[in-house]
Order: sequence, then structure tokens, then C-alpha cells
Amino acid sequence: MGFTVLDVFAGCGGLSYGFQMAGFDVVGGIDNDTDCSQTFMFNHPNSKYLVKNVEEVRKGEIRDLVDDNQIDAVIGGPPCQGFSLSGKRYYFDPRNQLYLHFFRIVDAVKPKAVVIENVPGLKGLYGGKAFKGIIDELEKRGFSVAHEVLSADNYGVPQMRKRIFFVGIKNGTFVFPKPHEKKVTLKEALSDLPLLDEEFESDHYVAEPSNPYQRIMRSNSSMLRNHVATNHSQQTKQIIAMVPEGKDYRSLPVELQSTRKVHIAWTRLDSSKPSLTIDTGHRHHFHPKANRVPTVRECARIQSFPDSFVFLGSKTSQYRQVGNAVPPLLAFEIAKELKRSLENAEI
Repeated sequence: MGFTVLDVFAGCGGLSYGFQMAGFDVVGGIDNDTDCSQTFMFNHPNSKYLVKNVEEVRKGEIRDLVDDNQIDAVIGGPPCQGFSLSGKRYYFDPRNQLYLHFFRIVDAVKPKAVVIENVPGLKGLYGGKAFKGIIDELEKRGFSVAHEVLSADNYGVPQMRKRIFFVGIKNGTFVFPKPHEKKVTLKEALSDLPLLDEEFESDHYVAEPSNPYQRIMRSNSSMLRNHVATNHSQQTKQIIAMVPEGKDYRSLPVELQSTRKVHIAWTRLDSSKPSLTIDTGHRHHFHPKANRVPTVRECARIQSFPDSFVFLGSKTSQYRQVGNAVPPLLAFEIAKELKRSLENAEI
């Protein structure tokens, strides 16, 4: 057995899937979302999942979850709503305190390493109090700490998505992975998937894999899942059709520019670049060629979930699960380096 990992605030399992790809044994996950638990268990069949608010989890439940395994790493991303650049920037938002319950679970499990993921805005908000608090909590437990803001497109993910990572390790040091030389474009990510111009859903590919990214995504997959088009109104389709690739609401006639009152409204993605950061299904980003939002599978490709990773629940829930996840290939790069650090610590 390799190193073991417990995923807290696990969601559908993007972070832990990346660790699994790197050879970690994912023992279990904790989150309060039933749909996420079903997706997680479908794709981590040898794991357990505790569906519960993290602040209500008891020590006995943690012991049952890990089944007396020594947990080498506790990983997770405390919900970022309170830390986000959107909404009220209120330090005492209860959601900002959830990381303290994360550390309560760390204390119960006593791992060799901890990985925390969050939005990059965490570093500067509230005078740096939350940022410093996370580092202090790690250090007082004997972890040496490294932290860095990483952009997913630098690590093989076809998406410009920045996140801050904290890595704490005992009896060793951690060095963040170096960026890749080449970035993956949206065209490279999606060109083998049907556009669904004439059909609502498809379970077949339209071409053989044409690049390394597609070969990675299609490993162990012979058919498409979760590739279902959204049925927009005719008016919405007509407005999308007016927006050139890579442009947004500013390309529309003046009378249509204020039909959606957000700065990213009516954005058509650019196939020649990595995607903009996808959201949880707010319908502001549109496919570079088709007049619709990306399907769940296309969003999953943008997030670097392989096609063999199946999302369960309603389509609305699937979009939320994909959009909230850590890109597995980014998690994989961090997990590889952590595995190396843990191996060196044992020598």
C-alpha cells in the first residue's frame, strides 16, 4: 500500500482524484453534499464517505471513516465563499472559521502532511488574518509550511484558474512543481467531442484523439457521459450567435449589452487559448463554436477530469460539482511532489 490520504470538504473528489492518480490510497472523504458523495463513491469505489457538516463530525466517526489506517496526508479546500472576492468581505463570516474544524480533524488523524486549497484572494483580505491563521495553525502542530498561488494552465489544465495552496509537512520540506513549458488550448481539450448542433445528447466521440491531452482524457473510456446540451431559448441562442469567439457583451448591439448585469456577461470562450475560469453553472461563458453553454462533460474536460470520471445527480448539481472542484491534473502535480517529499522523509 502507498501513502494514504483523507479528503476533507471533499466535494466530488477532484483534489483526491489527482492524489489517486499520483499513487495515493484515498481512504475517505468528508462533505455535507449527498450528490457529491454519490459522485465521489462512484469514482473512488474503494473509499468511504461521511456525509455531514464538518463542524459536527465526531472523533468516533473519523475513526470509523479511516478504519484504523495511518493517514499520511489530510487534504481539502474549506469553502471559499467567505474568502471570495465576490460578496461581503467579512472576516468573521462563519464560513471563514471552517478551516479551524479542518484542523480539529487533523488533530484527530495526526497525519504527516496537510494540503489546503483556497482562492488566491485569501492572501490579502482582512489584513492577511486568515492567511496568517492557516500558517500559524500548521506551524504550531509541527509542520514546516510552503505556500504558493498556482495557475492551473501552467500545469497541463486547459483553464486559467488560480488557487492558493498551503502544504505542511513534518520531518521534511516541500517544493512546489515547476510550470510546464506548453499550455493546453480549449481546442485541444474539446475538438474530439460532438458540438451537439443537431442533437441534444451524445455518447460517442467524433474523432480519434489528436493530441496528448485528449489521449489522457480518454484513457479507460470508450463512450461519453454527461455530454448533454442545455436547451436555451431561441432569443438566447440568437444573442450568443452575435458574439465572436473570445469576445463578450461589448460586441453586442447597445440595446442588448445590459441584458445581463455582470462584467463577464455573454462571454464566448476562445478556442486558441486555455479557457477562462469556469463557474458552477451561472451561464455566462459560452462554447467557442456552438451557441450554448458548455456541457457538463466539456466543463469536466476544461477542469481536467478524465472522461471515465462520471458525475451523478441533477444536471444543475453536476455543474456545481465540476465548477467547485480542484482540477485533478493540478492536484496530481502537487501530489507527485508531496509523495517525493514523504518518501525522502522516510529515508
